[in-house]
Amino acid sequence: MSVRSKVIEAIQQIAKEQQVTLPALSDDLSLQETGFDSLAFAILVARLEDETGVDPFTISEDAAFPATVGDFVRAYENVPA
Repeated sequence: MSVRSKVIEAIQQIAKEQQVTLPALSDDLSLQETGFDSLAFAILVARLEDETGVDPFTISEDAAFPATVGDFVRAYENVPA
């Protein structure tokens, strides 16, 4: 399964668990428009760290939290091996 697929699947699963109605996910969708609150994002990052073994937001001191779904996916895709 690709990194993109893992991230999208995790977003969809957490939305279901948190009873969030997701809009259609696209790379240019703002993360604010997903309906996720800070708890949902914390769960998402923790779950992806468990699954992938990395948290791209703590690897670098100057990492900024992404603005769009595409930025979020690329943060995981671009983690150095």
